[in-house]
Amino acid sequence: MSKLVKTMLDTLPESFRDTALIRLFGLTKVPLIFFMRPKVIELNDKRCAVKVPLNRRTKNHLNSMYFGVLCAGADCAGGLSAMKQIMNSGKKVSLAFKEFNAKFLKRAEGDTVFVCEQGEEIKAFVEKVLASEERHHMPVYIKAYCPDISETEVVAEFTLELSLKKK
Repeated sequence: MSKLVKTMLDTLPESFRDTALIRLFGLTKVPLIFFMRPKVIELNDKRCAVKVPLNRRTKNHLNSMYFGVLCAGADCAGGLSAMKQIMNSGKKVSLAFKEFNAKFLKRAEGDTVFVCEQGEEIKAFVEKVLASEERHHMPVYIKAYCPDISETEVVAEFTLELSLKKK
């Protein structure tokens, strides 16, 4: 990330900074992410929670969240956890997802929150990658909830294989 972008993000209040980061990434690198308008609810060393609104852009013909948007939301939660740890390291690391598995358990009929609770494991994984010249892989687990409908009922579960290599 350029110094200019980092300086601009640092001027924002903390509550908006992470959302601005993911939307800027979407605008410049993955336009679909920007189109979905994700909002970062929580991002720390333990947990990442990203909310994707159910609206005209994200719903299907059944008025539930389109499965492609659900997949992209999981990508955002897992990817943002890793991206934050990489940014904190100050080093350059190539980030990609190698595999993707999903279980759609129930229709997501409201705004959906994607939660990754492996922040500490991802941090240790990034440190391992930085100490090596090889590409490494790690499974990342994400659960999706519709808090407007049920705070605890999982609507989808995802497993993404995070693939990192030091540049």
